[in-house]
Amino acid sequence: MTTSSGPLAGIRVLELTGIGPAPYACLLLAELGADVLRIERPGAGPSVTEGLHRSRPRLAVDLRSDEGRERLLTLVERADVLVEGFRPGVTERLGIGPDACRERNPRLVYARMTGWGQHGPLATTSGHDITYLALTGALHATGPAAKPVPAMNLVADMGGGSMFLIVGILAALLERQRSGIGQVVDAAMVDGASSLMTMIYDMFGHGLWRDARESNLLDGGVPWYDTYACADGRFVAVGALEPQFYAQLIQGLGLTGTVPGSEVEYARAQSHPEVWPALRSAFAATFATRTRDEWAATFAATDACVAPVLSLAEAPEHPHLRERGVFSTVDGHAQPTVAPRFSRTPGLPPAPGTEADEQTLRRWGLA
Repeated sequence: MTTSSGPLAGIRVLELTGIGPAPYACLLLAELGADVLRIERPGAGPSVTEGLHRSRPRLAVDLRSDEGRERLLTLVERADVLVEGFRPGVTERLGIGPDACRERNPRLVYARMTGWGQHGPLATTSGHDITYLALTGALHATGPAAKPVPAMNLVADMGGGSMFLIVGILAALLERQRSGIGQVVDAAMVDGASSLMTMIYDMFGHGLWRDARESNLLDGGVPWYDTYACADGRFVAVGALEPQFYAQLIQGLGLTGTVPGSEVEYARAQSHPEVWPALRSAFAATFATRTRDEWAATFAATDACVAPVLSLAEAPEHPHLRERGVFSTVDGHAQPTVAPRFSRTPGLPPAPGTEADEQTLRRWGLA
């Protein structure tokens, strides 16, 4: 690969090393074609999240020294975007804050990724995905009735953080085409995670969502939107929300007649909450009679919205994901590839480095 080919080809991004959402956002920008240069402190070694650092070269710069600070500001002059994920005020103290950088390059988009944002009572305190979710209502609404359970770090870190950071960067670059000047993007995980809850808050405000877990349409509160154990101890996921999909679920399960203990037919049970506990029991008992893969085969050609719950080892081998190339092998193990897809300017395949890194360094004038 000798030239950048993604839709962001020609965009130069400086990434000040960080953890979690900012590196993931920069990974996506790099694999969409941007020339991302990762600035690390001298002597920095590999981390447990090394996969987030793929597809872009690294440059060791001591930002605490005058020489290192000047080297970064010189790179800023050639950059379109700078991404930093430090606590508020850190880059200002280092002499590389928004004012210093945009004095060198007024067109620079200075993108800041934090948990709590650049201002507010919690702005300078520590946090992680679970703590940001706790204050947004998202954690309270997630998990079984017995206790809130975080969905790993997908919601605040990667969804509310990385994705909103990228949206902010792309929006600021688009606006720069009109104004000719850059601006500061303040992306906060607490903001993004709250935004992701927009539909739920709207339903709650209209009395369509109860403020209790496992009592709503999308949180396991209805039998036809849940997971069920199969004969082999593995699980299937059921998402038959619409009536026509529910009908195919009932047909595939072979359930006929009425729900036990009632006169309500299985086909009409969606509109009869009083039979949902018995309906759930019937679903559970039926799914337990076959293995996960047997049920997957039964529903494969239907719109019942039933899918096998695949493990991390199994998912990359699923025929649909394999045909679309959703995963690639990087450093000997499966890694998700770039998303979304484009018709004319495909993104770059995941890469741990080497030739692609050298080409990026050349475009930065560093090789």
